[in-house]
Amino acid sequence: MEEELVFYTNPMSRGRIVRWMLEEIGQPYRTEIIDFGPEMKAPAYLAVNPMGKVPALRHGDTVITECAAICAYLADIFPETALAPPPSDRLRGPYYRWLFFAAGPIEAAASNRALGFAVPEGRERMMGYGTYEDVMNVLERTLSEHDYLLGDHFTAADLYLGSHIGWGMQFGTVEKRPSFQSYWARLSARPAAARARTLDDALVPESNSPEHTGSN
Repeated sequence: MEEELVFYTNPMSRGRIVRWMLEEIGQPYRTEIIDFGPEMKAPAYLAVNPMGKVPALRHGDTVITECAAICAYLADIFPETALAPPPSDRLRGPYYRWLFFAAGPIEAAASNRALGFAVPEGRERMMGYGTYEDVMNVLERTLSEHDYLLGDHFTAADLYLGSHIGWGMQFGTVEKRPSFQSYWARLSARPAAARARTLDDALVPESNSPEHTGSN
């Protein structure tokens, strides 16, 4: 009997990234909706994720947290999906590079921009990403060269990095450069992405639905 996949999430969270990944791998999974507030900080859920945040994934006895880690785990545990290069493939290095570039520099630069924080001149070396402009320029050069991060093949790195770009452009933390817009258009048109949006949107209370809040 196959080990069950249990997905802990909230439709108004980064869990949307993992929902998309689960739809891409095409395996059955069970969803547990965790409400923000007391439920997310209650002992029952803290036993799953001591940080008291979503998403989290349980696969049999294995628990994985952090969106990038969950995406990488699912790509590796279901290699038939071809969402990650094989370990011996020369593209494995660039795959890791972009997956963690999104989890590090992009996440930090976009979050700081949302909070109105700019790195003081001369203090760039203290930040893992340098400056916001550095991050955006590197992304633009990369996404202007190929359809996907590894060339012509979509991977979990595209899913994770692309999600940051899509949300960032929507909420103003990532600039709407032409290469970003065309990249996100390719990714968001994938059938699995559409299924994931439909599933999560159906779980959002009407007062917080995309029609009312602009959430995606």
